[in-house]
Amino acid sequence: MDPEFGVGTAPRKREPWRTTLLLAYQSLGVVYGDLSISPLYVYKSTFAEDITHSEGNEEIYGALSFVFWTLTLIPLLKYVTIVLRADDNGEGGTFALYSLICRHANVSLLPNRQVADEELSTYRLERPPEAAGRSGIKAWLEKHKNLHTALLVVVMIGTCMVIGDGVLTPAISVFSAVSGLELSLSKDQHEYAVIPITCAILVFLFALQHYGTHRVGFLFAPIILAWLLCMSTIGLYNIIRWNPQVYTALNPSYMIRFLRKTKKSGWMSLGGILLCMTGSEAMFADLGHFSYSAIQLAFTSLVYPSLILGYMGQAAYLSQHHNLDASYQIGFYIAVPESVRWPVLVLAILASVVGSQAIISGTFSIISQSQSLSCFPRVKVVHTSDKVHGQIYIPEVNWILMVLCIAVTVGFRNTKHMGNASGLAVITVMLVTTCLMSLVIMLCWDRSPWLALAFFLFFGSIEALYFSASLIKFLGGAWLPILLALILLAVMFVWHHTTIKKYEYDMHNKVTLEWLLALGDKLGMVRVPGIGLVYTDLTSGVPANFSRFVTNLPAFHRVLVFVCVKSVTVPHVLPAERYLVGHVGPPGHRSYRCIVRYGYRDVHQDVDSFETELVESLATFIKLDALFRCSDAGGGEQRDSNYYERENALTVIGSNPLRRHMSLGYDESHSHDNASSGSDSVDGIELAAAPVVVKKQVRFAVAPPRSPGVDESVLEELHELCEAREAGTAFILGHSHVKTKPGSSLLKRLAVGVGYNFLRRNCRGPDVALRVPPASLLEVGMVYVL
Repeated sequence: MDPEFGVGTAPRKREPWRTTLLLAYQSLGVVYGDLSISPLYVYKSTFAEDITHSEGNEEIYGALSFVFWTLTLIPLLKYVTIVLRADDNGEGGTFALYSLICRHANVSLLPNRQVADEELSTYRLERPPEAAGRSGIKAWLEKHKNLHTALLVVVMIGTCMVIGDGVLTPAISVFSAVSGLELSLSKDQHEYAVIPITCAILVFLFALQHYGTHRVGFLFAPIILAWLLCMSTIGLYNIIRWNPQVYTALNPSYMIRFLRKTKKSGWMSLGGILLCMTGSEAMFADLGHFSYSAIQLAFTSLVYPSLILGYMGQAAYLSQHHNLDASYQIGFYIAVPESVRWPVLVLAILASVVGSQAIISGTFSIISQSQSLSCFPRVKVVHTSDKVHGQIYIPEVNWILMVLCIAVTVGFRNTKHMGNASGLAVITVMLVTTCLMSLVIMLCWDRSPWLALAFFLFFGSIEALYFSASLIKFLGGAWLPILLALILLAVMFVWHHTTIKKYEYDMHNKVTLEWLLALGDKLGMVRVPGIGLVYTDLTSGVPANFSRFVTNLPAFHRVLVFVCVKSVTVPHVLPAERYLVGHVGPPGHRSYRCIVRYGYRDVHQDVDSFETELVESLATFIKLDALFRCSDAGGGEQRDSNYYERENALTVIGSNPLRRHMSLGYDESHSHDNASSGSDSVDGIELAAAPVVVKKQVRFAVAPPRSPGVDESVLEELHELCEAREAGTAFILGHSHVKTKPGSSLLKRLAVGVGYNFLRRNCRGPDVALRVPPASLLEVGMVYVL
């Protein structure tokens, strides 16, 4: 436990040292690819400004001093020492920090939240709930709804910049690696060779995404390991041969001399120096694939020393070579001995491909998380590996990234403009992490606000300095990530805002259970064989789209299930806690509610396994509910009344038969805005009777034992469920269209009426996101007037 920041953090399991070493080795290819290749373009971007490389070496020594202290303070001190400890059940990244904050303070804007979600085993709190009332910052955040929106916007900005980095990093990495050809070709030749070769490599890289990386992933770690060893060896060679005293540049005073001599140009050149931190965020974002100790070991023992030696070696060479040909510029390859230049070029290209692959996979991951939290339009997520968790591929995003990468390469055509654009994206993500981390220190770790403020001011001031240096280069390329971020932010905010408003519309227009029960007598309702799965975002009541369906076509299936598939603010939900099942009306009506919960990093099931587990969960619930009725005291009238009193009671149904099931009472008043205010009303009725074993198979058999606790009605209900399952399943989904109210503002009409409907028509439908087979799909039209 960290004595300064780690109070309240969960204890970490000590893993065998062999496992730690193996994970540290594997993390090289996944986590450190982007960070390891930054020496290819840092000095080249730094000295792209109007800085003359003088005989006194103040410029190169100052740049080296900035690089050393930047790598020491941000990746080593901030991320490895502090930020990596703020994991969310082992997961890291922007959404992990946001999830932690939302669990400790009622600031989430997600709809259909329930008190039952707080009973999840992964809903881990960093401090006791009784301590929550002592925080004035928490009360202030919860009181002002505008701060909830502002917090989400900050998270969205960080997400947009990560996606923007997914466009810029592959372009600058591959381009910088291929640009080593300029030392072997004439100026005219390399201008016509570097761009086509870079574009060809990028097309090849994005074309391979469909196949996943698990087939060639075992090569990533050896490539990065070889690159780090090669870079550090060349750096050590240059230090010994050209300037053994280059270590004196690590003195912070050289930074002040650098800024004094270069003035505004030196300040602007900081936008190139910050590129040495590119990829630092990946240490935190990829925490779920490895362990804290493995990432810490790999960085401190290999990556950090190799980077320092590499930068020092370049500085040592440049300190003795002041009259370089302008066509060569000041780059990585000029300091590579000519005898090994071609092998180093090939290795650098391979390392740049690995680094680009890491950021592309990270872009897919963060878009998938955004989609789970209703912050991004629906896209098709393909899981490329059944064995390796988290390896996904998004076709639409992949080809858009490829087109944008090629456009950046062809449009900018030099490292200077690419570095300006990439630097702004990188430093913005780090500023967002600093802001969120300050809240985690206060709200989750229960540390003093002054300590959080000190963290924010110390690291925020360093990052703000680099941010200002990048922002000043707006016309020099920094406009690109800002433009991409504005477009993505508009898309994400419009989608999220309209999704929330649609949920509020559904809540306002839902119908009561009494209306559903009385409707059968008025319309002559017909029950047809089979199971009808009505998908809705509501966790209580009958959705308006179903009422519209039955009033126009007075027939529905013999077994009716209202299914709500929702995401919760935890990375993973255990299979044993995934389903919440309850009755809608008396058992004779054969209507149920099933709430399926996923974490923001969970893999959604395919429709066959989902349908099978859903039916098995219903059968298990029927048996457990029978045990509950048998345990109730009183006669038949009291038993019937209990069903109406327990209308909103849901039972956790898991795949582990030895698990004790909890009946969690859910009151509709806890929904949405009041989700965390009524945790005292959880009805904890423990049903620890004989466990029920349900075999995993498509056709399941209902055992007919006649025990005193099971009456004929329960057996009849189970047999009807079996017959309905054999008859087939229909998936009933709403097909929505959104309109604005008369008199709405022009901005609202453009955002909701035009923007959202355009996104809805051009993104994947809910049937694709839920993996519904087209032959079993039934869509019900629904117009939302917002």
